[in-house]
Amino acid sequence: MEVEIVAALTGLAGLAIGLATGLAVRVSERAQQVVTPAKPQGGLPPGIASVLSVLRSSAVVVDAEDRVVRASSAARAFGMVSGDRLVADELLALARLVRRDGEIRETEVQVGPSRGRVRAEGRWFAVRVAPLGSHGLVLVLAEDLTEMRRVEAIRRDFVANVSHELKTPVGALALLAETVEGAADDPEAVRRFAGRMQHESVRLTSLVQDLMTLSRVQGEEPLPELRPVALDEVVAEAMDRGQIKAAAKAIEITSGGEAGLKVRGDAELLVTALRNLIDNAVAYSPEGTRVVVATRRTDDAQVEVTVTDQGIGIPERDLERVFERFYRVDPARSRQTGGTGLGLAIVKHVTTKHDGEVTVWSQEGSGSTFTVRLPLLHPAGPLAPPVTGPGVPPVNGPAGTPPIHPTPGA
Repeated sequence: MEVEIVAALTGLAGLAIGLATGLAVRVSERAQQVVTPAKPQGGLPPGIASVLSVLRSSAVVVDAEDRVVRASSAARAFGMVSGDRLVADELLALARLVRRDGEIRETEVQVGPSRGRVRAEGRWFAVRVAPLGSHGLVLVLAEDLTEMRRVEAIRRDFVANVSHELKTPVGALALLAETVEGAADDPEAVRRFAGRMQHESVRLTSLVQDLMTLSRVQGEEPLPELRPVALDEVVAEAMDRGQIKAAAKAIEITSGGEAGLKVRGDAELLVTALRNLIDNAVAYSPEGTRVVVATRRTDDAQVEVTVTDQGIGIPERDLERVFERFYRVDPARSRQTGGTGLGLAIVKHVTTKHDGEVTVWSQEGSGSTFTVRLPLLHPAGPLAPPVTGPGVPPVNGPAGTPPIHPTPGA
């Protein structure tokens, strides 16, 4: 009897132990399920999408299979992402390294242009790649450095060009000074070389003056104290300053168009810009031709000032670059004319400072027309009819239609 009781108690104890063990296993499994983080829905941890949407940098999130989970519109516009893949192999390689060892990496990469983008050289980015969460997600942040690199390249080119342009007249003056010293006993030679020294000093002075003007108008700061300016006075002053160079080549400078137009601006800068256009027209025109300056109101809010010549014209491939600093269509001819290479750049910046624009139409052998458009001050009254006749520049036709130039020799 006692043996049966002991056996029953042993069985009950074993059953209790088994039930307790099973319960402990179930509790442990549930605990593990609670501790193990669930894979985020939509591929991103909660809140990450909201953070990425307010970042200024281009952002891309890549999953463990190298698929793009999320990409900002800027990243797609810049050609970093195509479909669900990173386009740049270097970015993809960085993402894999970061996923493998968890270390944050930074570098600069160049991404080629996407379809439809004109800039064939691509864009430069400062890239920072970091792990995101514990499911193999990787975050790629990119800052666009293209504009900064472009400005830096322009600065280097500008310094190099200024150094080169200054070296020429300074070197010539030094050489001429030595020559004059050696020819002290020859009055005729001294006079001849002194004239050359004066020519080079004028060239150096013009370059320095143009550099000062360009530094004034190329910045972001607005022009101070803009006043009403009569275009008739600007045209008259600019023509008067260009008469000496024109007379040396028997070139006639005439004016025409609508009188009484006014703009708001800096009179001296506008005269400088128009004088540069006239000097440029004279420099690249044959002897005995005509340069025509005219003003007209194009609508109720704008006025145009055109400078038309009968010169050699500009090749089509150079039309987009003629307003660049120190850019010369024909460097050899430009040096003969004594130009600084800054005249048209000054015209462009002065026009921009006055909320206007400058354009050029040209055809080789048929001359050129430079057009400055400015906001009209106190627009009122009907449009004046186009002025025609000898010495008056043509009125531009519909968009894309070149102006009809005066007949050479007329």
